[in-house]
Amino acid sequence: MLFAALSLPAAAQRERNYPVVSVPHLAKSTEPQAQVPNVVTRPGPEMEKLQMDALGWLIDLIRIDTTNPPGNELAAAKYIAGVLEKEGITAEVIESAPGRGIVIARLRAGAIPDPARALLLLGHTDVVGVDRAKWTVDPFSGEMKNGSVYGRGALDMKGPLVAHLAAFIGLKRSGVRLDRDVILLAEGDEEAGGEAGIEFAVRHHWDKIACGFALNEGGQTIAQDGKVLYVGVQASEKVAVNVHVIARGPAGHASIPRKDNPVAHLAAAVEKIAAFETPIQMQTVTRTYFERLAPLVDNDLGKWMRALDTPGRQDLAVKRLTETNPAWNAMLRNTISPTMLQAGVRVNVIPSEARASLNIRLLPGELPGPLIASLEKAVADPAIKFEMEPLARQQSPPSSIESELFKAIERTAPRSFPGAAVVPMMSTWATDSAQLRLRSVQALGIIPFPLTQEELARMHSDDERIPIDAFRRGVEFEYRIVEEFVRARN
Repeated sequence: MLFAALSLPAAAQRERNYPVVSVPHLAKSTEPQAQVPNVVTRPGPEMEKLQMDALGWLIDLIRIDTTNPPGNELAAAKYIAGVLEKEGITAEVIESAPGRGIVIARLRAGAIPDPARALLLLGHTDVVGVDRAKWTVDPFSGEMKNGSVYGRGALDMKGPLVAHLAAFIGLKRSGVRLDRDVILLAEGDEEAGGEAGIEFAVRHHWDKIACGFALNEGGQTIAQDGKVLYVGVQASEKVAVNVHVIARGPAGHASIPRKDNPVAHLAAAVEKIAAFETPIQMQTVTRTYFERLAPLVDNDLGKWMRALDTPGRQDLAVKRLTETNPAWNAMLRNTISPTMLQAGVRVNVIPSEARASLNIRLLPGELPGPLIASLEKAVADPAIKFEMEPLARQQSPPSSIESELFKAIERTAPRSFPGAAVVPMMSTWATDSAQLRLRSVQALGIIPFPLTQEELARMHSDDERIPIDAFRRGVEFEYRIVEEFVRARN
């Protein structure tokens, strides 16, 4: 069910300094969207008002263009600080670089903080770029159309960040007595390395965000056939390594073919690299992921998931699962993707150098050296050299799936989405949780909105958008998780 009225009050819109948008009714989208059972609730903030306010905050943030580079996150930080201050919550905006910044706020459980128990709600305000010609709406308009909010960042990650903001404000509005401090951190530069975002916050302002637990992006709430199937909670993540494959040889006139043509050597090397398969490695988080997912999928898929640990059947199981979902293959091994090629200055000149770039994603605990050595052996060409870029981020240990925070999500999910399972997962992509895990923080990633796989695929894509009904349900789900974890029991 959509909101009974989706138009924001005119006065509130003027207060937020964007044009009044009159939307008395939104028809349901003709596209397939997840319809999930009613959320089970208990007393708290006035949820419909919180959801409506959150929708306005999301539209506002989408309208602040924080494409990275250059970022412009300081404007978003100041906006969030303004929202918090109107709720009577003190917020500190800190400039991390010219035009870039973070905002930090805290709800205190008592006079003396206990960082080991504190919960950090973490999200980034920057977004990736857009090809405007491929969008059907202005990507920075926050336009509501066909039951969805359109705009860059609606899914990654202004939507999830607003869910954090709503949960934070919901605690303040409801007057919940806290058992631990709750900290909100909205930072930037996640899409381009984190130097002006999480790295800046951790290196220079750890005293203000020190915590034992954190909620960030990285998971997924998967809806299928009209109901929420499972809530995927990111407890671990791969690390990216960029490697350049370089072929060198003498330059020459293209009218005289040469056996030592660098382009030909590079092409042969890339073909071998693309065909190279790393061994399967079952890690604890991924093993648990497939164990818990197996009963939820059809019998044939479940059979192959259960066979992943069976000697003699593992290779066939991986083959069958990969045919269904390539992401499952990436969870089980180190992966190598050739992504860029560069060679030549003119069509009639044999170049002296040709390059290819590889994006390698390592499982937690894996080192790049042995894998690069294996690639050198597979290529077996003295004309080919491998050069690795410095690691942008360190390897981080997984978060515990036995932690208090994980158990709070396990208790909350079936109350919000009856029948839904909670499944730990290792993301094949990187998040800012890694920097927290390196400081012994139990950091978990969720996207609280019930979405189909097709809807999630709009992240970083053209016409990125979030169904308003899913957004509304996700705002309530996240509030329930946070409230379950931080409220005092007596």
